[in-house]
Amino acid sequence: MKTIRELQRRASPAPKPQSLAWDGATLWMGSRETKVIHALNPATWTVGWQTAAPGTPWGLAAVGTELRVICGETSEDHRIIRRCVPGRGFDPAFGIPCPDDSGAQLGWDGRSLTVSQWYPKKLLTLGADGTVTRVIQVPHGICGQVVVDGCFYLVTTDAEETTDYWLTRVDPRGAEPKIEDIAHIPFAARALAFDGKDFWTNHREQDQIVSFARPD
Repeated sequence: MKTIRELQRRASPAPKPQSLAWDGATLWMGSRETKVIHALNPATWTVGWQTAAPGTPWGLAAVGTELRVICGETSEDHRIIRRCVPGRGFDPAFGIPCPDDSGAQLGWDGRSLTVSQWYPKKLLTLGADGTVTRVIQVPHGICGQVVVDGCFYLVTTDAEETTDYWLTRVDPRGAEPKIEDIAHIPFAARALAFDGKDFWTNHREQDQIVSFARPD
C-alpha cells in the first residue's frame, strides 16, 4: 500500500487542531484545546474570523454557507450537533443529539449528515430530525471523514497510539458498501477535508495541519 504524498505542513493557528471542513473557499478548523472555530485562508494562512464553540468541536462539516459541528458539551462530554453561521456564530436554538451520545466526525453529501463513531466503527446517516436512516459498519476506528464524489473517505486506525493510520474509501452505492484502504497515513491523523483537489488533515499532537495529494 502506498503512503500518502504530503504537500505541505503548516502550523495550526491554535493548539490541538481537531476538526476540519472545506466550504469551497475557506478551510475551517476547530481546536480541541481552545474550543474555538477558525476560518483559515489557505493561500495566506491567516484567520479571517473565529468564534467560540459551546463545547469541544470534535467534528465539522460545511453545509452550504453554514457549518455543522459535533460539540462535546457538559462535564460528561454529551455529543450534540450544532449549527454555526459564519460571521454570526452558533445558533442556540439548534441542537441534534448524536445517536447513542457518540460522534467523532461529520460528513455532508449535499442532502444528509453522516456521523462517524470511532470505537463502534460505524457511519450513521441521519434524517433531518436526527433519526438514523442508514448504518455502515467499517473495519477500523474512524477519526476523520469527508464525502467526495459520492464516497466516504475516512481516516482510520486500529490502534490510536501508533502511527498506523489509513485513508479508507467507502462507496455506499449498491446493495453492499465497497470498503477499501487506499493509502497509509504515517502519523496519528485527526479529521479530513477535501478542497476539490487535495485532502487536509491534522497532526494534532504536533499542532500542525497537513495537506496531501489525492491518491491515484
